[in-house]
Amino acid sequence: MRLILIALLLMALPGAAFAQSSPAEQTMMRTVAAEHDRHIALLETLVNQNSGTLNLAGVRIVGDRVRAELEPLGFEVRWVDMAETGRAGHLIATHAGPGRNILLIGHLDTVFEADSPFQRFERSGARATGPGIGDDKGGVVVIIAALRAMQAAGTLEGSNVTVVLTGDEEKIGSPSSVARRDLIAAGQAAAFALEFENLALDDGAEFGTIARRSSTNWTLTATGRTGHSSGIFNDTLGYGAIYEMARILDGFRRNLPEPNLTYNVGVIAGGTPAAIDAEGVNATASGKTNIVASTAIARGDLRTLTREQDDRVRAGMQTIVATHLPRTEAELVFGEGGYPPMAPTEGNRALLARLNAVNRDLGLAEMAEYDPARRGAADSGFVAADVDTLGGLGVAGGGAHADGEWIDLDSLVRQSQRAAVLISRLSLGAE
Repeated sequence: MRLILIALLLMALPGAAFAQSSPAEQTMMRTVAAEHDRHIALLETLVNQNSGTLNLAGVRIVGDRVRAELEPLGFEVRWVDMAETGRAGHLIATHAGPGRNILLIGHLDTVFEADSPFQRFERSGARATGPGIGDDKGGVVVIIAALRAMQAAGTLEGSNVTVVLTGDEEKIGSPSSVARRDLIAAGQAAAFALEFENLALDDGAEFGTIARRSSTNWTLTATGRTGHSSGIFNDTLGYGAIYEMARILDGFRRNLPEPNLTYNVGVIAGGTPAAIDAEGVNATASGKTNIVASTAIARGDLRTLTREQDDRVRAGMQTIVATHLPRTEAELVFGEGGYPPMAPTEGNRALLARLNAVNRDLGLAEMAEYDPARRGAADSGFVAADVDTLGGLGVAGGGAHADGEWIDLDSLVRQSQRAAVLISRLSLGAE
């Protein structure tokens, strides 16, 4: 039965196109297909170990399991402890070689904490569900499968590869300058960066990710004089905090819109008093209809495509905030850290062209650029300013961050084959 499965997987590559690849690349194709069951079993093991970002022990266990895969391939593996940021840490593996350094990015943690009811890997044919199965444990398995195929083909021996798997991608530790210090350094040393988050799909077509938007939180606090509502709008009481908040948010809506920009308001409260917890999640307020509100608080996020757009929009938001209604004040504070944008660049487009050359040689459909407004932020944003970066090289699936998250197990083969050939060609300078 296993031999039949391997044969079917290899038959998915048209013979004429398969012949365009080198003997070493053909070995990679066969190795990935032959090890498909192995990698599904590995994925099941990783998924069944809870590694919610705040489950520090669970994240470390997943890291140890990945270490056991990479060390036999000749990687020097180290664990970077992140107790300073309140997180488990990161796994960094290096394979020294004379070729150009290729940085492979993924993450060990998931959004599903230990108290989530969604905890187990389940399979039905070529479809499997599980917490973090696509985001990003499937991507981690793609990295491992690709590197194993490269070893079997002899291309790993001369490759210079760095793997960085963060342990807090879903909830970055603070300060972010420490939390992403090692990833940023790896990006500065790399010739190319490949990120293994979920493959972008639309109506069955597969797309390349050359850009992602940023993600930064903000908190807006408005204050005003409180008193009996009969005095609202007069020179003594002014407009109160809630009207000031409404003015600002409506100013955002009317004055800021532009392509690839969003600024969502996720939670809001106003009254006398109003407050929000330290995590910025639970807001409380009380008041009466005949009392002018003293405080209003809103929390939201900002997503931009480039650093220039980010700087411009932040300045625009602050300008709107600064024009206060009578007898009110307001302050807009942007959160520490967040994800920088992975801006679309010609270098990123050139990487996608290299991937499409691989697709042609393997008989796979070429990939167009995916709309960055439809992608979330990712760790690739921390390196994209320093190195040409291509994202979305993980598995195909859906439902990320929700119960029932799923992947197409056949895409594990396809993506691993693509990755093995692409990494080999980039590292060795082949076109």
